[in-house]
Amino acid sequence: MSFRVSFMNNQKQQKPTLTGQRFKTRKRDEKERFDPTQFQESIVQGLNQTGTDLEAVAKFLDASGAKLDYRRYAETLFDILVAGGMLAPGGTLSDDMTRTEFCLFTAQEDLETMQAYAQVFNKLIRRYKYLEKGFEEEIKKLLLFLKGFTESERNKLAMLTGILLANGNISASILNSLFNENLVKEGVSAAFAVKLFKSWINEKDINSVAASLRKVGMDNRLMELFPANKRSCEHFSKYFTDAGLKELSDFARNQQSIGARKELQKELQEQMSRGDPQKEIIAFTKEEMKKASLSEQAMIGIIWTSVMSSVEWNKKEELVTEQAIKHLKQYSPLLKAFTSQGLSELSLLLKIQEYCYDNIHFMKAFQKIVVLLYKADVLSEEAILKWYTEAHLAKGKSVFLEQMKKFVEWLKNAEEESESDEEEAD
Repeated sequence: MSFRVSFMNNQKQQKPTLTGQRFKTRKRDEKERFDPTQFQESIVQGLNQTGTDLEAVAKFLDASGAKLDYRRYAETLFDILVAGGMLAPGGTLSDDMTRTEFCLFTAQEDLETMQAYAQVFNKLIRRYKYLEKGFEEEIKKLLLFLKGFTESERNKLAMLTGILLANGNISASILNSLFNENLVKEGVSAAFAVKLFKSWINEKDINSVAASLRKVGMDNRLMELFPANKRSCEHFSKYFTDAGLKELSDFARNQQSIGARKELQKELQEQMSRGDPQKEIIAFTKEEMKKASLSEQAMIGIIWTSVMSSVEWNKKEELVTEQAIKHLKQYSPLLKAFTSQGLSELSLLLKIQEYCYDNIHFMKAFQKIVVLLYKADVLSEEAILKWYTEAHLAKGKSVFLEQMKKFVEWLKNAEEESESDEEEAD
């Protein structure tokens, strides 16, 4: 008897320990239960019942999130919605799993249907915010699997991806998957990109597309859609223009031009810092200008930036003007070589105004720089008078016009005197 009492007392005391053990068992069971089969069956059954009614699909997915573990089985969920079942590596459907005929890949291949599917995903992610990251990862994965899909399936996925990008449901960084060597080599990436950009631009416009690409540093990488031997602006432009995407071709060409200008500016800056002879710098610049099909107005802007970036400026305002005059006097032959047109002179004046406004120590140096360049035959009186009367920028306008007032009056008087002398001679 005493043994039984003692045993029962021990049992009572051990209750907390038993509870702890039960908790451990539950945790172990949870790990064992990581099996998407049942989850897949529930989703497939629901999709089979809702069929092609995408409003009903959206409602079913909304309600199921409360009962099913979307967080754990996000990849399975998205695989089913896109392909009808779980995808094996490479993009084929897993044989041993239940699947549905009601999914993106079996839907009609038109923009309206893809917009309706985009709404299904949009509602689902808005309702269950934690799916956002998993959805982006899914799209990246699907793009890597493109070779495993049929042409029609790729087209639908491309249209959907374009719409999702336009709606801001996913980031343009997903395009990184398209730069996969195997996809690029076989032309899959470029063909997919055509459909994707068409639907993206159709939803928004090229400016919105450009902003999204710039945000993630994709704006300068579009050439990577082609193999290395075809990675030229000409090939890109022809391919996308022929496909009806001239806007994208122009954007890429412009990006290429910006890149080329930055490289040229950097190279000129280095040549000046090394102290290369100006004759050589001028010859090099003219050659590069021809190669890049740059106008003289564009070129003078690049040269001005290079000249002003090739020296370490004094931090004291009273000393920086003197330093600037000395430096610009040295490079006036270079500036003169690229201001043979009135428009180029005006472009240079606007660059000087902008520079003096943006760099506070140069605010008082503007007039002295202009006078120096006038004396060095870089700027003509016509260009200066046109800038003064109508062509100046708003930046620091009152300060710079005030600085130039006396010099402009002197120019006008000189012009009048010259005209009266000519009349007397006649």
